[in-house]
Amino acid sequence: MKKYAFTILLGALLATGCKQADQTPCNAATVTIKAPDTEIATLKKYIDDNKIAATADGRGFYYSIQSTGAGTKPTVCSTVTVNYSGKLTNNSTFDSGNGVTFGLSQLIIGWQEGIPLVAPGGSITLYLPPSLAYGSAAQNGIPANSILIFKIDLLKVE
Repeated sequence: MKKYAFTILLGALLATGCKQADQTPCNAATVTIKAPDTEIATLKKYIDDNKIAATADGRGFYYSIQSTGAGTKPTVCSTVTVNYSGKLTNNSTFDSGNGVTFGLSQLIIGWQEGIPLVAPGGSITLYLPPSLAYGSAAQNGIPANSILIFKIDLLKVE
């Protein structure tokens, strides 16, 4: 009986061990979340008060493209490698990274929608209302309901 159980266990390990990490097809559904009008108004006031040249997106975030890059733009199903810094509206940095690789579908909505606006070699600044970032949940160094500003250099798309 032990030999039979060991053979089944070994067979199961061999069968699962040869699979790729995740073969689930990515669902690149269009994001339908739109920031509430109050958040959009607060973000617009910040943009206007600071005389920031940024484009409004219909979902409620703003962005400024410094460089469009070249090549294939990412989709929500892409893996991206970026340099980035994240700041609050008081200009304090809460996070940054260089050469960091992420599955775009695993990130906040604002990144999922903003990063595909540029191609590799591109650079974008995203101005995100809370509902397209971390919302009412406080994160490490980020107060709840914060507007977030991300400067992102897209290095690579897989």
